[in-house]
Order: sequence, then structure tokens, then C-alpha cells
Amino acid sequence: MAKAATAGFVLAVAAAGSAHAQALRDFCADRPGKATPACILDRGHLQLETGIADASLDQGPDSYLLGQTELRFGLTPRTELEATWTPFSHGDGRSGVGDLSFGFRTALTPPDGKGVAVSWQAFATAPTATHGQGAGGWEGGSRLPISADLADGFSLGVTPEADLRRDADGHGRHAALSGAVALSHDLAGASVAVELWGEHDADPAGHVNQASFDLSAAWMLGHDLQLDAGANAGLTHATPDVELYVGVARRF
Repeated sequence: MAKAATAGFVLAVAAAGSAHAQALRDFCADRPGKATPACILDRGHLQLETGIADASLDQGPDSYLLGQTELRFGLTPRTELEATWTPFSHGDGRSGVGDLSFGFRTALTPPDGKGVAVSWQAFATAPTATHGQGAGGWEGGSRLPISADLADGFSLGVTPEADLRRDADGHGRHAALSGAVALSHDLAGASVAVELWGEHDADPAGHVNQASFDLSAAWMLGHDLQLDAGANAGLTHATPDVELYVGVARRF
């Protein structure tokens, strides 16, 4: 009788765990790519998204990022908290750590609904960088991630963004506007995306326009682990010629 009760308990726990896993939303990571998805992480769950290596290659000095990591936590069914930090950054011949960004994302449409999904994301960046690897002062911004499922298995992502950035001379703030449009589809076991990204930075010292054409792919290993890789091609003189990266995302 005791053995039967124990076996029944084990089966019940296993069934509950299976039901819990099935109840989770589809895995959805911010990486790869520059367009931000509208999805919200399940309440009580953590997700770690790490850029293992990121290299920007240009005619001038190249730059590198190692271990750039975003931590996401599902606070409520509609809202998550987020923090991003880079432990190693190399640029302009110097190396150090990067700035720390923190913020939130909240769903403006039902997060478990079908069709078009929209969320609002706001963030602030603290000047924690060393050796010139950050902005040198507080910055912030806001995004409006929009995601939609299209016909024949295609998905669309659109992300308009407005930032308040520190002037190059350190004596004020200015606006920067950017946007990304991504089209993705499952192909040969991977989610493959093409993307266009552009940004206008209205620094008083000189306006800067950047743009890129991006390709990325992500592979799922089970339900909670994703590997990714991507390549971005610069379309303006102010944009790095090529950016290459690989990364991983894990849900807990």
C-alpha cells in the first residue's frame, strides 16, 4: 500500500511538472537581432541571455564585447523586469567593463493572445563603465516592441525607439531615434531572420546616421535553451562595416 501511494505521489508530481512546463509560454528571447519582441516572460521565471562574443569590424579600430548579458524576470503575467551588463568591452584601444542598464517591459495587448502583440519597454543606463567603454553619464530610453504572426509561418517584428543620450561634450542631453524591422521564418530547424535597422543621433557636436542589414539564426535545444548567431552589414559610413556575434539564452 505504501509503495502504491509513493508511486502515485511520484506520478502526480511528474504530471504536475509536465503540466507546468506545458503551461509556459513559447520560448521567446530578445536575441538575436535588433528588433525587440513584444513577448513577456512567465511570472516567477528567470531568463539569462548572453552574447558569448560580439565583434564589430571597421576600417578604423575594431571593437569587441564578451559576455554581454541580459537578465529577465517575470514579475506579473503582463510585466517583466530587465537588467543588462557587459563584463568585458574593448574599443578605441582600451578595455574595461560596460554600463549597467535596467528597466521593465509590460504588455499593452493580452500577452497570451493571438495576432498582433504590443508591449512598452522603458530603461535607464547607469554610468558604471570603465576606461571609456560607456556613455560617461546617465541615459535612458523607451521602445514599443510590436510582433505579429503572418501567413505561411512568417513572423514580423517592428521596434521604434526613442532615447535620451549624453552629449559628446558631456554638458547636456540630446535625442536619438531608431527603428528595426525584422522578418523571420523557420528554415531547416532554425528560426532565420532578415532585418533592417536605422538610427539618427542628434548630438549637437554632429548628427550621426547609422543603418545596417542584418541576418541571424536561432536554434532551440529543448524547450528552454537557445543558441544563436548573426551577421550585420553596415549601410552608412558611420556604421561598422561588419558585426559578427554568437550567443545563448536559457530559461529557468
